[in-house]
Amino acid sequence: QVQLVESGGGSVQAGESLSLSCAASGSIFGVNMRCWYRQAPGKERELVARLWNEGKTYYRSSVKDRFTIAAGDAANTVTLQMNRLTPEDTAVYYCNFFMKSREFDTWNDYWGQGTQVTVTS
Repeated sequence: QVQLVESGGGSVQAGESLSLSCAASGSIFGVNMRCWYRQAPGKERELVARLWNEGKTYYRSSVKDRFTIAAGDAANTVTLQMNRLTPEDTAVYYCNFFMKSREFDTWNDYWGQGTQVTVTS
């Protein structure tokens, strides 16, 4: 069974930093793309950052130059370093991998359960 688990969420003051991590586990053949999404109450889920295996990255404009997405130290992991946080960054953050399972031999999007990030003024 392939699963994603996020960690590192919490409550911080505006201007501070927070680092999120996500680890995929299970019978994984390969990972092509690693992403972070977020969803604030009453809002649609939005893409925050995207990392391709070749190193190409994408950031939504509101977090560019403040957030950094990177592969983690362990295989099949990803991190999101968030600096100079603002209250507008408050949301549940979700890890998303485009992966291929050895069990089913198919490429699919997999999602974590989310981790809460709260930024106070």
